[in-house]
Amino acid sequence: MVDTPYSVLKKTPTRYRTVHFQQIKEAGGKFAMLTCYDAMTAAIFDDAGIETLLIGDSLGNVVQGQNSTLGVTMDDMITFSKAVVAGTDRALVMADLPFGSYEESVEQAVASGIRLVKETGISAVKMEGGVEYVPHIQALTAAGVPVVAHTGFTPQSEHVLGGYRVQGRQEDATAHMVQEALTLQDAGAVMLLMEMVPADVATAVDEALTIPTIGIGAGHGTTGQVLVWQDAFGMNQGRVPSFVKQYADVGGALSDAAKRYREDVLKADFPDAGHSF
Repeated sequence: MVDTPYSVLKKTPTRYRTVHFQQIKEAGGKFAMLTCYDAMTAAIFDDAGIETLLIGDSLGNVVQGQNSTLGVTMDDMITFSKAVVAGTDRALVMADLPFGSYEESVEQAVASGIRLVKETGISAVKMEGGVEYVPHIQALTAAGVPVVAHTGFTPQSEHVLGGYRVQGRQEDATAHMVQEALTLQDAGAVMLLMEMVPADVATAVDEALTIPTIGIGAGHGTTGQVLVWQDAFGMNQGRVPSFVKQYADVGGALSDAAKRYREDVLKADFPDAGHSF
């Protein structure tokens, strides 16, 4: 694994656990998170030192080609989560509870959370929603399932929120989000993810909490940052959110390789003697 001098931990853990992110928060440090959906990619990110990987229900968009996350099922999450866990040695792996797997009742949330952890080996679940899910977080925590809360823009509620829109711009947004975040922390959430929130609001929330925060389109004041890897590394050839910084053009490299392969096949240059028995 690649290590850097930027870590505030005295020693890189054998396996990251929630306590290590709490230590990073308390030391004023930062950590990185990426989405991931398969074992080979997970192994690459794990070796690169990415502290935590998220099997997001964004797999509906970037893997399955759906136009939202709403069609992702528990069976989908279990299949992809098992693959990511199999590809990691050190990163903490968490997964989304998909739409329809926890909203009905506290009992449904606990059953879904336990199933996702038990059948995949992940270390935490992420659950969208605000104070209305305090009983769910409390019950999951009591059942031994760590919960990462998710506020701000919540994709599973896109129809209620009126589409993909920045949240927290109203006059009393900071006070409201801080109070909501404190309530979720008191309920037992081990981290809080904020999506598409003004940077000053997210910073105020992070400063008010003792648990780590994670931002996506929320400025640099959060403890951690997360991006969908296909957006950040150039696999997404369509519209990329404005808050995404692109670090590579993996999609371009893959396209070039495919073109060279096809050309070799059509010219009968592949397979050659060196690639035949």
